Amino acid sequence: MMEPKRLFDCIEYHLQRQPLDVMLAGKEAGQWKKYSTKEVAEIVNQLSAGLLSMGIGPNDMTVEGRDKVAILCKNRPEWLMLDMAVQQIGTLLTPIYPTININELEFVLKDAQVKVVFVNDEDLYHKVANLKSHLPHLKEIFTFEHVVNARHWKEVLNMATPELTAKIKPIADKIRYEDVATIIYTSGTTGTPKGVMLSHRNILSNVVACIPCFPPSEGNSSKSLSFLPLNHIFERMVSYLYLFNGTSIYYAESLDTIGDNLKEVQPNMFTTVPRLLEKVYDRIMQKGNELTGMKKKLFFWAHSLAEKFEINTNQGAWYNMQLGLARKLIFSKWKEGLGGEIRCIVTGGAACQVRLIRIFTAAGITIMEGYGLTETSPVIAVNRFQEKDRKFGTVGPLIDDVEVKIAEDGEILSKGPNIMVGYYKRPDLTAEVITDGWFHTGDIGMMVDNKYLKITDRKKELFKTSGGKYVAPLPVENKLKESPFVEQVMIVGSERKFVGALIIPSFPNLKDWCWHNGVPEGTNEEMIRHPKVLDMYKDLVENFNKYFNHVEQIKKFELLPHEWSVDTGELTPKLSMKRKVISEKYKDAIERIYA
Repeated sequence: MMEPKRLFDCIEYHLQRQPLDVMLAGKEAGQWKKYSTKEVAEIVNQLSAGLLSMGIGPNDMTVEGRDKVAILCKNRPEWLMLDMAVQQIGTLLTPIYPTININELEFVLKDAQVKVVFVNDEDLYHKVANLKSHLPHLKEIFTFEHVVNARHWKEVLNMATPELTAKIKPIADKIRYEDVATIIYTSGTTGTPKGVMLSHRNILSNVVACIPCFPPSEGNSSKSLSFLPLNHIFERMVSYLYLFNGTSIYYAESLDTIGDNLKEVQPNMFTTVPRLLEKVYDRIMQKGNELTGMKKKLFFWAHSLAEKFEINTNQGAWYNMQLGLARKLIFSKWKEGLGGEIRCIVTGGAACQVRLIRIFTAAGITIMEGYGLTETSPVIAVNRFQEKDRKFGTVGPLIDDVEVKIAEDGEILSKGPNIMVGYYKRPDLTAEVITDGWFHTGDIGMMVDNKYLKITDRKKELFKTSGGKYVAPLPVENKLKESPFVEQVMIVGSERKFVGALIIPSFPNLKDWCWHNGVPEGTNEEMIRHPKVLDMYKDLVENFNKYFNHVEQIKKFELLPHEWSVDTGELTPKLSMKRKVISEKYKDAIERIYA
């Protein structure tokens, strides 16, 4: 299927075959604004020409020499248009998380010597403008929303002239498959951000290898909803997969409107991180708990059937008949809640509870869990849409052309066309993670049945108790989160005598429990101090401890009153825990565990 050699070739690829009526769509003033392939092509060319008119260009085509353009912006059609416009004139897009702290922002803009920045709105405009005096390279800041006294992105379109537009193709023709396409700075959990250089080959090889893993595209009518941040390579790679595959991309307005947007768009698929899938599930369970009488009985009957579900196994006529009935009566409503047309959901970025994947899959909603890193563009392995290539509790088979070997200490090493070119201006760091072409992922894992990759932990998250025993926190945390009363949890115990836990209750469910168990309604702080509540959590932890060996069992825990979030600094933008930050912030609680 592939002649394209660069990511921006997806436009030409479409124009020659079957241009889409809706290539990209976003909400403007409450209405969907849709862009056809033809309109996208025109805007991309105008943007390229406008950038050329400002003197932004490929210069000597070395990675250091090429001009850099940064974007701090939520997902919207203009994001990908800018990406393609920047690529086809040999310049480099550097996406930055809108929530980045100001010191890291200054570091990235300086390190990449960014010339032009595009931002979403007024807040982000001021965030960048306040640094301008420290950034000698920064020429211009443009905004996508209208902001007083700031330059609007449409001004760039207006700078295009026929002469400048004629210059695009000769530049684009010189850009090769092996050339760097973008620099993505990963905040990581340690040190200053590192700029990951990914080439067209890195990302495009990943697109091509992943297309057969997804449901076959249905003519020109496939639709996806996009809400995972585009500055993360997972959503960006999948966006190009959609574009080469003929799938329209609709952008959710925000994380809070996903429910409504799913109903409006009725997508066939979307990508997510486990945290958001957990929230969808919690909402479904809350609705189930509000039911009464026969309806409630049926809901929980269907749910308990789903908990017993296995793939690639015939569970017998009686089970199959019951599941068929449950899908008709109950699970069809779950699907309606996701827009009614969903064929699969792809999850990545962190480990997903197997129980959730099992329940959704039983409900007829295929969950494809995959695995990869920014440095691997990103996919190394993924569970396929076809059932025979899926296995619960694993991240699926490797994708084509990507190899994995397990090092002596259990670390996953990977090799293939998707491994990054290196860290920008940091050959020293590149040499640390790539040896003989093998990239060291920092994750611990194993192959199951010689076919499926299973991640058992993050190498750097493994810790030793003071008794010298290793503990892998992830499996314990994921197991505990299966309880409806546990919203978030972090295992502690490095260099301590035993394992402890910081637990954030699921407060809606806890409130409900308190009401049924005669505990007076109070603030979160009051609830978590109530003796009855503490006893309930003691029992809960006791019950879960039987799943773990003696060393991993939680001996003591502290309940905390507020959820961790990106805004309050405990979660990364991908919603993974920043363990260092949490350990610092809740020092007192941890000390109480070991007092």
